[in-house]
Amino acid sequence: MTVIQQFQALHQANELLFLGNARDVPSARALEKGGFRAIGTTSWGIAHSLGYCDGEKIDFDLHLAVIKRIVEQVSIPVSADIESGYGEDAATIIEHVLRTAETGVAGINLEDSLKRSTGMRDIAQHGELLGQIRTALDHNGFADFYINARIDTYFQKEAPLQETIERAKVYVECGASGIFVPGVKQETDIRTIAAQVAAPLNVLSLPGLTDGKLLGEWGIKRLSFGNFLYDKTVAFLESSAGQLYQSTDTSSLFQS
Repeated sequence: MTVIQQFQALHQANELLFLGNARDVPSARALEKGGFRAIGTTSWGIAHSLGYCDGEKIDFDLHLAVIKRIVEQVSIPVSADIESGYGEDAATIIEHVLRTAETGVAGINLEDSLKRSTGMRDIAQHGELLGQIRTALDHNGFADFYINARIDTYFQKEAPLQETIERAKVYVECGASGIFVPGVKQETDIRTIAAQVAAPLNVLSLPGLTDGKLLGEWGIKRLSFGNFLYDKTVAFLESSAGQLYQSTDTSSLFQS
Protein backbone atom coordinates (compact mmCIF):
# COMPACT_ATOMS: atom_id res chain seq x y z
CA MET A 1 0.00 0.00 0.00
CA THR A 2 1.41 3.40 -0.98
CA VAL A 3 1.52 6.32 1.44
CA ILE A 4 -1.29 7.96 -0.57
CA GLN A 5 -3.42 4.84 -0.20
CA GLN A 6 -2.60 4.68 3.53
CA PHE A 7 -3.75 8.27 3.97
CA GLN A 8 -6.95 7.67 2.03
CA ALA A 9 -7.69 4.60 4.17
CA LEU A 10 -7.31 6.62 7.37
CA HIS A 11 -10.17 8.85 6.24
CA GLN A 12 -12.41 5.84 5.55
CA ALA A 13 -11.85 4.11 8.89
CA ASN A 14 -14.61 3.96 11.48
CA GLU A 15 -12.68 6.03 13.99
CA LEU A 16 -11.85 9.71 13.60
CA LEU A 17 -8.45 10.59 12.13
CA PHE A 18 -6.63 12.73 14.70
CA LEU A 19 -4.04 14.59 12.65
CA GLY A 20 -1.01 16.09 14.39
CA ASN A 21 0.32 19.38 13.01
CA ALA A 22 4.09 19.79 12.66
CA ARG A 23 6.27 22.78 11.83
CA ASP A 24 9.67 21.05 11.51
CA VAL A 25 11.43 17.71 11.80
CA PRO A 26 11.62 17.61 15.64
CA SER A 27 7.90 18.32 16.03
CA ALA A 28 7.04 15.78 13.33
CA ARG A 29 9.17 13.13 14.99
CA ALA A 30 7.60 13.90 18.36
CA LEU A 31 4.11 13.48 16.93
CA GLU A 32 5.05 10.18 15.29
CA LYS A 33 6.65 8.94 18.51
CA GLY A 34 3.53 10.01 20.41
CA GLY A 35 1.41 7.66 18.30
CA PHE A 36 -0.13 9.91 15.66
CA ARG A 37 -0.92 7.97 12.49
CA ALA A 38 -0.55 10.96 10.15
CA ILE A 39 0.83 14.48 10.17
CA GLY A 40 -0.28 17.72 8.60
CA THR A 41 2.18 20.57 8.29
CA THR A 42 1.16 23.96 9.64
CA SER A 43 1.94 26.87 7.33
CA TRP A 44 1.67 29.24 10.31
CA GLY A 45 4.19 27.23 12.33
CA ILE A 46 6.65 26.80 9.47
CA ALA A 47 6.53 30.49 8.57
CA HIS A 48 6.80 31.78 12.15
CA SER A 49 9.57 29.34 13.06
CA LEU A 50 11.63 30.90 10.26
CA GLY A 51 10.79 34.50 11.13
CA TYR A 52 7.96 35.12 8.65
CA CYS A 53 4.28 35.88 9.04
CA ASP A 54 1.67 33.44 7.78
CA GLY A 55 -0.26 34.26 4.62
CA GLU A 56 2.23 33.18 1.93
CA LYS A 57 4.87 35.64 3.13
CA ILE A 58 7.53 32.93 3.12
CA ASP A 59 9.18 31.99 -0.16
CA PHE A 60 7.51 28.88 -1.57
CA ASP A 61 10.80 27.08 -2.21
CA LEU A 62 11.83 27.57 1.42
CA HIS A 63 8.43 26.38 2.63
CA LEU A 64 8.61 23.33 0.37
CA ALA A 65 12.10 22.49 1.61
CA VAL A 66 10.78 22.22 5.17
CA ILE A 67 7.91 20.00 4.03
CA LYS A 68 10.35 17.76 2.16
CA ARG A 69 12.58 17.34 5.23
CA ILE A 70 9.58 16.39 7.36
CA VAL A 71 8.48 13.76 4.82
CA GLU A 72 12.00 12.31 4.69
CA GLN A 73 12.28 11.97 8.45
CA VAL A 74 9.00 10.25 9.38
CA SER A 75 7.39 7.02 8.22
CA ILE A 76 3.73 8.06 8.55
CA PRO A 77 1.72 9.93 5.89
CA VAL A 78 2.17 13.70 5.70
CA SER A 79 -0.29 16.24 4.31
CA ALA A 80 1.11 19.62 3.30
CA ASP A 81 -0.58 22.92 4.08
CA ILE A 82 0.17 25.10 1.04
CA GLU A 83 -2.31 27.87 1.91
CA SER A 84 -3.90 29.14 -1.34
CA GLY A 85 -1.25 27.65 -3.58
CA TYR A 86 1.36 30.43 -3.55
CA GLY A 87 0.29 31.78 -6.91
CA GLU A 88 -2.05 34.21 -8.64
CA ASP A 89 -2.85 32.06 -11.65
CA ALA A 90 -3.96 28.45 -12.05
CA ALA A 91 -0.80 27.35 -13.89
CA THR A 92 1.46 28.48 -11.03
CA ILE A 93 -0.75 26.89 -8.37
CA ILE A 94 -0.92 23.60 -10.28
CA GLU A 95 2.87 23.60 -10.66
CA HIS A 96 3.23 24.16 -6.90
CA VAL A 97 0.81 21.33 -6.13
CA LEU A 98 2.76 18.93 -8.36
CA ARG A 99 6.07 19.98 -6.82
CA THR A 100 4.57 19.40 -3.38
CA ALA A 101 3.31 15.96 -4.40
CA GLU A 102 6.79 15.09 -5.64
CA THR A 103 8.19 15.51 -2.10
CA GLY A 104 6.31 12.36 -1.10
CA VAL A 105 3.40 13.88 0.78
CA ALA A 106 0.10 12.02 0.67
CA GLY A 107 -2.09 15.10 0.33
CA ILE A 108 -2.48 18.85 0.62
CA ASN A 109 -4.67 21.50 2.21
CA LEU A 110 -5.68 24.18 -0.28
CA GLU A 111 -7.65 27.27 0.80
CA ASP A 112 -10.25 29.25 -1.12
CA SER A 113 -9.20 32.51 0.55
CA LEU A 114 -7.32 35.15 -1.41
CA LYS A 115 -3.90 36.14 -0.11
CA ARG A 116 -3.01 39.23 -2.10
CA SER A 117 -6.45 40.77 -1.72
CA THR A 118 -9.41 40.34 0.60
CA GLY A 119 -12.22 37.85 0.26
CA MET A 120 -12.51 34.38 -1.25
CA ARG A 121 -12.26 32.90 -4.71
CA ASP A 122 -15.50 32.65 -6.64
CA ILE A 123 -17.09 29.24 -6.06
CA ALA A 124 -17.05 28.22 -9.73
CA GLN A 125 -13.52 29.55 -10.22
CA HIS A 126 -12.17 27.61 -7.26
CA GLY A 127 -14.05 24.50 -8.33
CA GLU A 128 -12.49 24.75 -11.78
CA LEU A 129 -9.05 25.13 -10.20
CA LEU A 130 -9.60 22.01 -8.09
CA GLY A 131 -10.65 20.12 -11.21
CA GLN A 132 -7.50 21.18 -13.03
CA ILE A 133 -5.38 20.16 -10.05
CA ARG A 134 -7.02 16.75 -9.90
CA THR A 135 -6.45 16.19 -13.62
CA ALA A 136 -2.80 17.24 -13.35
CA LEU A 137 -2.23 14.93 -10.37
CA ASP A 138 -3.86 11.99 -12.14
CA HIS A 139 -1.79 12.56 -15.28
CA ASN A 140 1.46 12.76 -13.33
CA GLY A 141 1.24 9.54 -11.34
CA PHE A 142 -0.55 10.85 -8.24
CA ALA A 143 -3.92 9.14 -8.50
CA ASP A 144 -5.96 9.29 -5.25
CA PHE A 145 -3.73 12.07 -3.88
CA TYR A 146 -5.73 13.63 -1.05
CA ILE A 147 -6.97 17.15 -1.72
CA ASN A 148 -8.38 18.63 1.47
CA ALA A 149 -10.35 21.66 0.26
CA ARG A 150 -10.31 24.29 2.99
CA ILE A 151 -13.39 26.51 3.06
CA ASP A 152 -12.90 29.82 4.88
CA THR A 153 -16.52 30.92 5.12
CA TYR A 154 -16.56 30.69 8.92
CA PHE A 155 -13.70 33.18 9.03
CA GLN A 156 -15.12 35.54 6.42
CA LYS A 157 -18.93 35.34 6.32
CA GLU A 158 -21.55 36.45 8.85
CA ALA A 159 -23.98 33.61 8.01
CA PRO A 160 -21.66 30.94 6.60
CA LEU A 161 -23.55 27.64 6.80
CA GLN A 162 -25.39 27.52 3.48
CA GLU A 163 -22.49 28.93 1.48
CA THR A 164 -20.20 26.41 3.15
CA ILE A 165 -22.40 23.55 2.02
CA GLU A 166 -22.68 25.00 -1.49
CA ARG A 167 -18.93 25.41 -1.79
CA ALA A 168 -18.27 21.97 -0.34
CA LYS A 169 -20.56 20.22 -2.82
CA VAL A 170 -18.97 22.02 -5.77
CA TYR A 171 -15.43 21.32 -4.57
CA VAL A 172 -16.13 17.62 -4.07
CA GLU A 173 -17.77 17.36 -7.50
CA CYS A 174 -14.66 18.96 -8.99
CA GLY A 175 -12.20 16.56 -7.40
CA ALA A 176 -11.66 17.41 -3.73
CA SER A 177 -11.17 14.34 -1.53
CA GLY A 178 -12.41 15.99 1.63
CA ILE A 179 -13.37 19.38 3.01
CA PHE A 180 -11.85 21.40 5.83
CA VAL A 181 -14.02 23.97 7.58
CA PRO A 182 -11.91 25.77 10.18
CA GLY A 183 -13.84 28.06 12.50
CA VAL A 184 -17.05 26.05 12.65
CA LYS A 185 -17.96 25.33 16.28
CA GLN A 186 -21.69 24.68 16.63
CA GLU A 187 -22.80 21.05 16.79
CA THR A 188 -25.85 21.74 14.62
CA ASP A 189 -23.72 23.28 11.87
CA ILE A 190 -21.20 20.46 12.00
CA ARG A 191 -23.86 17.77 11.84
CA THR A 192 -25.59 19.55 8.95
CA ILE A 193 -22.40 19.90 6.90
CA ALA A 194 -21.39 16.29 7.55
CA ALA A 195 -24.83 15.02 6.55
CA GLN A 196 -25.13 17.06 3.35
CA VAL A 197 -21.62 16.71 1.91
CA ALA A 198 -20.47 13.36 0.56
CA ALA A 199 -16.85 13.65 1.65
CA PRO A 200 -14.88 13.44 4.92
CA LEU A 201 -15.22 16.56 7.07
CA ASN A 202 -12.13 18.02 8.77
CA VAL A 203 -12.47 20.65 11.49
CA LEU A 204 -9.97 22.70 13.47
CA SER A 205 -9.88 22.14 17.21
CA LEU A 206 -10.86 25.28 19.13
CA PRO A 207 -11.78 26.04 22.75
CA GLY A 208 -14.93 24.03 23.37
CA LEU A 209 -14.23 21.84 20.34
CA THR A 210 -11.67 19.42 21.71
CA ASP A 211 -13.16 15.98 22.39
CA GLY A 212 -12.30 13.84 19.38
CA LYS A 213 -14.56 10.96 20.37
CA LEU A 214 -17.55 13.27 20.71
CA LEU A 215 -16.75 15.07 17.46
CA GLY A 216 -16.63 11.74 15.68
CA GLU A 217 -20.20 11.15 16.80
CA TRP A 218 -21.15 14.49 15.21
CA GLY A 219 -19.92 13.26 11.82
CA ILE A 220 -16.39 14.65 11.78
CA LYS A 221 -13.84 12.33 10.15
CA ARG A 222 -10.66 14.33 10.74
CA LEU A 223 -9.56 16.64 13.56
CA SER A 224 -6.46 18.84 13.49
CA PHE A 225 -5.09 21.53 15.79
CA GLY A 226 -3.26 23.80 13.36
CA ASN A 227 -0.73 26.14 14.94
CA PHE A 228 -1.89 25.70 18.55
CA LEU A 229 0.78 23.18 19.60
CA TYR A 230 3.43 25.43 18.03
CA ASP A 231 2.03 28.46 19.90
CA LYS A 232 2.04 26.53 23.18
CA THR A 233 5.64 25.45 22.59
CA VAL A 234 6.76 29.02 21.92
CA ALA A 235 4.94 30.25 25.03
CA PHE A 236 6.74 27.60 27.10
CA LEU A 237 10.12 28.64 25.67
CA GLU A 238 9.46 32.31 26.42
CA SER A 239 8.34 31.53 29.96
CA SER A 240 11.31 29.27 30.58
CA ALA A 241 13.77 31.82 29.19
CA GLY A 242 12.36 34.48 31.49
CA GLN A 243 12.58 32.22 34.53
CA LEU A 244 16.15 31.25 33.70
CA TYR A 245 17.26 34.85 33.40
CA GLN A 246 15.47 36.02 36.51
CA SER A 247 16.81 33.19 38.67
CA THR A 248 20.30 33.03 37.14
CA ASP A 249 19.98 29.32 37.90
CA THR A 250 19.91 26.54 35.32
CA SER A 251 18.73 23.76 37.64
CA SER A 252 15.29 23.74 35.99
CA LEU A 253 16.91 22.52 32.77
CA PHE A 254 17.95 19.28 34.45
CA GLN A 255 14.68 18.46 36.19
CA SER A 256 12.60 15.66 34.68
